[in-house]
Amino acid sequence: MNINIAATKTNLLKVKKSLALTQEGYELLDEKRRILITELTSIVHVVERLQRDTDNALREAYAVMDKALVVMGRNRLEELSFAVNIEYGLSIAHRRVMGVSIPIIDLKILEKPPYYSSLGVSFHVEAAIAKFKEVLILLAQLAEKKLALLRLAKEVQKTIRKVNALEKIYLPYYRDAVKFVSDRLDEESREAFSMLKLIKARLHD
Repeated sequence: MNINIAATKTNLLKVKKSLALTQEGYELLDEKRRILITELTSIVHVVERLQRDTDNALREAYAVMDKALVVMGRNRLEELSFAVNIEYGLSIAHRRVMGVSIPIIDLKILEKPPYYSSLGVSFHVEAAIAKFKEVLILLAQLAEKKLALLRLAKEVQKTIRKVNALEKIYLPYYRDAVKFVSDRLDEESREAFSMLKLIKARLHD
C-alpha cells in the first residue's frame, strides 16, 4: 500500500486519531449490520407464514364462492354483491429500526350488516363474504411485512458495503500509516541519537 505521509509527530497523532475514529465507525456499523440482519431474518419467517396463510385463505374464499355460484347462480350473486355495504380504511404509520423507516399498516373494515334478507340466500354467500374479509386483513399484513423486508434488505446491503470498505480498505490503510510514520520517526530518532553520540565523541577527542 502506497503511503505518502510526512513522518512528523503531528501526522502521527492525526493518523492515530483517524484510525481510532475509523475503528469506532466500523464497530458501530458492524453492530448495526448484526441488528438489521436479525430483524430481517425474523421478518422473513413472518412473510413466509403470511404468504402461506394468504394463499390458503384465497383458495378457501374462491372455493366457497364457487359453491355460492352453483347454488345461487351468477346473476343472483351479482345482485346480492351490490347490496353488500363494506368499506375499509387504511392508515400507514412508521417506526424506525436503526434509521430505517418501517411501515405500520392498519386496516379497518367498516360494515353495516345485514345487507339483505337471509331468506332464499345460501349460507355459502355469508361464508364467502367472511372469507374475503379475512383475505383483505391478511393482504394488509403481508404488504406491511413485505415493504419492511424490502427496506431492511436494501439497508443491510448498504451497511455491508460500508463495513467491508472500512474493514478491507480504510482500517488497513490507517494501521499501515501509523506503523509507517512510527517506524520513520523511530529511525530518525535512532539516527539523531547516533549522530549525537558521534558529535560528543569527536568533541572529546
